[in-house]
Amino acid sequence: MIDLRSDTVTRPTQPMLTAMMNAEIGDDVFNEDPTIQALEHYAANLFGMEAALFCPSGTMTNQIAIRLHTRPGGEVICDRYAHIYNYEGGGIAVNALCSVSLQQGERGLFTAADVAASIRRDDVHHPVTSLVAVENTMNRGGGACYDFSELTAIREVCNQHEIPFHLDGARLFNALIAKNEQPKDYGRLFDTISICLSKGLGAPVGSLLLGKQEHIKAARRIRKVMGGGMRQAGFLAAAGLYGLQHNIERLADDHRRARLMADALSDMPCIDAIIPPETNIVIASLKKPFTPDQAINVFKAFDILAVPFGSQEIRFVTHLDFDDNQLETFIQKLPDISQAIEQG
Repeated sequence: MIDLRSDTVTRPTQPMLTAMMNAEIGDDVFNEDPTIQALEHYAANLFGMEAALFCPSGTMTNQIAIRLHTRPGGEVICDRYAHIYNYEGGGIAVNALCSVSLQQGERGLFTAADVAASIRRDDVHHPVTSLVAVENTMNRGGGACYDFSELTAIREVCNQHEIPFHLDGARLFNALIAKNEQPKDYGRLFDTISICLSKGLGAPVGSLLLGKQEHIKAARRIRKVMGGGMRQAGFLAAAGLYGLQHNIERLADDHRRARLMADALSDMPCIDAIIPPETNIVIASLKKPFTPDQAINVFKAFDILAVPFGSQEIRFVTHLDFDDNQLETFIQKLPDISQAIEQG
């Protein structure tokens, strides 16, 4: 089975498993797990930030950041496609008691002008604009990447209005490789950054929240309230540390395979359009009357897994466990898959 549902489906490589089993551990709630401390220190230094906090998921690191920067009755500026809005269980409302100002960005990437136009006046009738959050890469936008110049312009607007700036960087390393950018540039730009270890980096679980010492101290308390305090989690941290040290540059292979996959899919008569992949996500729109469920079922019958991604879209994600041999198999099966879809 070729599993292209997400880059979260990867399993630890043998070297990563070895690192996990050899990890030195302690009780992290007592702040005594040396491997977690090593991971947090390494990640903070990588981005030139003061501190980091290891958490079970990217949803938790994002939600901690939102809670950290806002107060009840505030408003978060984010895109209508944003993960924090669509895929985190209504956490902005539940955890932070905040509303949202949804932007209509191109492929989920909004601009500094959009932010400036959305900042609320100081009026008792309005929520208080409390946070600007961007997602890079943008999942719903087909792995689209921000231009760093636009992020800098958004930061300037935030500075003018004294509004914190958060990055949902679940797939930030894909953006860094695709755009040939450096982590420290992002560390200088954002107040907090969330990065996932369990996507392109191949770890089985875990995310990190990066920020100033004062932010991470407060974030640790919020993590505790959310049930995120872990004990001997150094085994998991070792996998994340291995991923940061060994699995970033190889993301270029995932991007190359995604482009080849998109080229092959575009030849299928049932495909209406494909978002040109910048990174490792391929989103294909189906012509009507074909439906995502129909297409997904046919792909599955040919031992290929994907996910529906909207009213007419399906998504494929390349990753560490998808190699060139599987790519060749995928492409070879497409004519038969196309025929099966058209036959209904």
